[in-house]
Amino acid sequence: MSDSLDEQIRRLEQRVDELLALCERLREENRILRESQESLNADRASLREKNEQARSRIEAMISRLKAMENS
Repeated sequence: MSDSLDEQIRRLEQRVDELLALCERLREENRILRESQESLNADRASLREKNEQARSRIEAMISRLKAMENS
């Protein structure tokens, strides 16, 4: 009986160790994903700004062309 209890405790300790290792891996993965998301959000904001600048420049060119046509 004692061996069986010792074996059960050993298996339980092993399972707890596995769960702790899994938690640590998941924490690290979450950290990496958060950093990646922050980087992607920054890239997205930069691209939106560039898109808006390009839109403004194109609209200005169109206005100039229309003004030239009317002259």
